[in-house]
Amino acid sequence: MSTCATASRLLTEPLSGTAVTAPTWLLIEQTGPWGAEALTASHLDPAVGRALEAAAAGTGVRVALIRRPGRHADCGRPATHRVFVAHTAPGCSWIRTTEVTDPAHLLGLDLPALGAGDHGGLWEPYDGEPLALVCTNGKRDRCCALLGRPLAAELTAAGGTEVWEVTHIGGHRFAPTLFVLPFGYAYGRATAHGVKEVLEAAREGRVLTVNCRGRSAWERPAQAAELAIRELTGEEDADALDVTATAGSGPRWEVTVAHTDGRAWQVVVDRGVTDPPRPESCGRALGSPARMDVVAVTPLARAHGLLSVVPA
Repeated sequence: MSTCATASRLLTEPLSGTAVTAPTWLLIEQTGPWGAEALTASHLDPAVGRALEAAAAGTGVRVALIRRPGRHADCGRPATHRVFVAHTAPGCSWIRTTEVTDPAHLLGLDLPALGAGDHGGLWEPYDGEPLALVCTNGKRDRCCALLGRPLAAELTAAGGTEVWEVTHIGGHRFAPTLFVLPFGYAYGRATAHGVKEVLEAAREGRVLTVNCRGRSAWERPAQAAELAIRELTGEEDADALDVTATAGSGPRWEVTVAHTDGRAWQVVVDRGVTDPPRPESCGRALGSPARMDVVAVTPLARAHGLLSVVPA
């Protein structure tokens, strides 16, 4: 029986504009097994997991569990948990980190402020290697375990990278899936060689668009629009482009993408349907996931502080 990842790959489903939307990520180290809903089905106290999930709702913060690659015996609760909080908006991406003995202490965080990009001096700044998060939660989808775990293990064995397994970053059918911090770009159908190139670019403040799903700071139409401008211009600087406006609510959006050098573009994005139907996750009924299709790109001119379409 074909897996959801095999079907998506064979049907050449596009990756652009498929990343989850989360300007800020709260990542909590939790060893041992994970269930499908890991915040309430792991060695993390379920009451704490539910409370964190409820507190994060509507704040722009996404909470996930992480662990080091390797065997995950039922080893109980560790003495300490490494915690990262990362904001992914262009021009103000950052990672802060600490260790806690009890994740319940995280319930005191100002999640709305963190979601808005204000860490307020929280914890210690993280200035190490880019964080490479590989989804490996087989309880959520078997593709994540079958494809994600070998990738995480290979990257760890190669050394020189900060690799973590993560509970869920969306898009099972694009496994193995990767999420890179601090810039917050997601990737699908990842390979060890490709990930190494992505991480080398991230070290230099660059972003690669091959197999890129989008930057989690934005909604899906904006993700697709920004990637389209990167493809058009060849721009790799992670902070060179920003999404300054999005009009529409589907099936068509007009997205304004601005460059730090003053250039700007209006990108028209349509919500399409992927055919033929395929499973969005293993074991689920066939469906037709929405896709983000860039149908037009128009340069904008700046006049008296306003942007207007450049005449043909």
